[in-house]
Amino acid sequence: MLLDNELIEAIANAPVVKTAIRAPRVLNEAYEYAHPSSFSRGLRVDLNGLAILLISGTASIDEHGNSVHIGDFRAQMRRTLCNITALLEAEGATWHDVVRTTCYLRDIERDYPAFNEERTAFYKQQGLEPLPTSTGIQAILCRPELLVEIEAIAMFRVAPEKSGPRSRGSEDNNGSGGWRPAA
Repeated sequence: MLLDNELIEAIANAPVVKTAIRAPRVLNEAYEYAHPSSFSRGLRVDLNGLAILLISGTASIDEHGNSVHIGDFRAQMRRTLCNITALLEAEGATWHDVVRTTCYLRDIERDYPAFNEERTAFYKQQGLEPLPTSTGIQAILCRPELLVEIEAIAMFRVAPEKSGPRSRGSEDNNGSGGWRPAA
């Protein structure tokens, strides 16, 4: 019983460490835009051996902050997934660690079939089982040319003595699955 109380006490008093997630090779920081925006691409929260990644709404944006694949829903979807993959990889995570996505589509009636086909193909390529929970929402996005934006939450355990990104190669899949942005 004492061990249980010590464990509960340790968890209750553990510091909550927050760090920004960055993947500059594919996605710049929002504060670097011509019209800066105030948000992190993602936030890593470390809590007593549990890492939680909160990935902000991510879209088809390149490393210079430009919208890419304008008018091509499928290409925007693939670039969005690539950007999220890079943010996950920056913290040593993969899509296998993703527990939830929230998906915003500018026109859900028109684009949902293509969205679902692209997402299903990507998840199959990643070998995900079980699949992350998800909600699809029709929304006006921050830029009129963007057709899809996705938020993600990932969780994984890290050894207490480790800090920063989980060592790569500790998973069966490195997260990218060969998935790259459309040309």
